[in-house]
Amino acid sequence: MQTIVLPLNAADYILPAVLLAVAVVGLVCKVPLFDSFVKGAGRALKVVAGVFPYLAAVFVCVHLFAASGLQDKVAAFLSPVLSAVGIPAELVPLLLVKPLSGSGSLAVLEQIIVDYGADSDVARAASVLVGSSETVLYVAAVYFGTVSNKRLRYGLPVAFACTVAGALFSCWAVRFL
Repeated sequence: MQTIVLPLNAADYILPAVLLAVAVVGLVCKVPLFDSFVKGAGRALKVVAGVFPYLAAVFVCVHLFAASGLQDKVAAFLSPVLSAVGIPAELVPLLLVKPLSGSGSLAVLEQIIVDYGADSDVARAASVLVGSSETVLYVAAVYFGTVSNKRLRYGLPVAFACTVAGALFSCWAVRFL
């Protein structure tokens, strides 16, 4: 006889409970659930179709930035400046990749951990940097691809400035805490 083991973790029940609650409220309010689902899925496909060109452009630019060697040249140029303000030179490639690609930044983080060890100050600062910053161009592509306002006048410069500030604070926090 096979015993059935139910998971005891409450998190395993949250999503099914939310779906069940939505279905119950929809039925009580006499909302046509399937029709609403199909209509929402249709709207979602329109959003995806509108956002896709922006995402494709970001992915192509990220690949070209890395494959052309420009990333290495920019990192070599910025290393002395960023080292002077407290960002280790080993983190400059990560700082350049993180706004462009989340998976690329995880690959750079992995290499930093392999090269310097998980408990090194560089690896800890890199981990904080990856966890506390955002893929700016991906978010901008998704956001500006879905809204009618396409002006990026202040959005991108402020996002990049926040990324640099986050890098500074993550390095300082690891160093002084």
